[in-house]
Amino acid sequence: MSRLSDLQSPLAQAAPGTPVLLEAKNLSRHYSVSQGWLKPKAVARALDGVSFVLQAGRTLAVVGESGCGKSTLARQITMIEPPTGGQLWMNGVDIAAADRAALKKVRPLVQMVFQNPYASLNPRKKVGAMLEEPLVINTQLTTAGRAERARAMMAKVGLRPEHYGRYPHMFSGGQRQRIAIARALMLDPKVIVADEPVSALDVSIQAQVLNLLMDLQQESGVAYLFISHNLAVVELIADDVLVMYLGKAVEHGAKAAIFSRPLHPYTKALLASTPRIDPAQRQQKIMLPGELPSPLAPPPGCAFNTRCPHAIDRCRAEVPALLPFEGRLVACHRVAEIS
Repeated sequence: MSRLSDLQSPLAQAAPGTPVLLEAKNLSRHYSVSQGWLKPKAVARALDGVSFVLQAGRTLAVVGESGCGKSTLARQITMIEPPTGGQLWMNGVDIAAADRAALKKVRPLVQMVFQNPYASLNPRKKVGAMLEEPLVINTQLTTAGRAERARAMMAKVGLRPEHYGRYPHMFSGGQRQRIAIARALMLDPKVIVADEPVSALDVSIQAQVLNLLMDLQQESGVAYLFISHNLAVVELIADDVLVMYLGKAVEHGAKAAIFSRPLHPYTKALLASTPRIDPAQRQQKIMLPGELPSPLAPPPGCAFNTRCPHAIDRCRAEVPALLPFEGRLVACHRVAEIS
């Protein structure tokens, strides 16, 4: 077991004996935003110094309200846009500083499943063609070889052989998301970024898709970065949880520890808002005043101080560091007092 002092390193969050596939160190993404004529441009710190590791066969869930930086983090990991600062290591390559040739080699190792299965599939292409497209670009397989692999992947995600020649509009939402998952797996990636993959589906279909994701992970050892607002879904699928607020990580640790005893005031408010069927598990709701501050003008000190019921003068002046406390990392000056 790691000592508490070791938890200051993101790698200390890793389970022993499990390969680390992806490591982020102080990852940042800032945007320059125009404020109008004759005004200086403002800087939006959408992602501000986030660190974590992602291991084979494990799921890291990233949670937080809209605007906290979850989707920005997904864009960095999938190399859709480069980070402003920090390091992002995968397969021995620092993606943040890699050239185009190095990125081309690493890109197939990271794939994405998008939120909306109705928008993420090309309506003009048949399922077989969509699944084979990554193979056309990244492999030397023959036409017959590509078709064989596509049909095998369809069977793996629960699609029937006759679906190979059909268009997306002929499928339900759950079937479309299975197609999207199959497409993401075609190149045998090491990491899949799942950005709200079940939020657009009916509740009964959500369970089927989540079970499919977990079965595929157990079979292949793929790692998931799972982004979600739904904490009930996170509790089901995650191994570790990263709680974000205004571009920063405020709590990071094992799912069991965070769900059984959240320590940061923001994490407590998030978990208290989760509906529970069992009355014994229900918590008193915590009403946070105000709204998420603008990333263009974050408050000084702790970003959560304007909504935190425990904020003191130190919170309004000094940014808290993400430090070890009770087996996880917490960014709060008063965590020892309020825990």
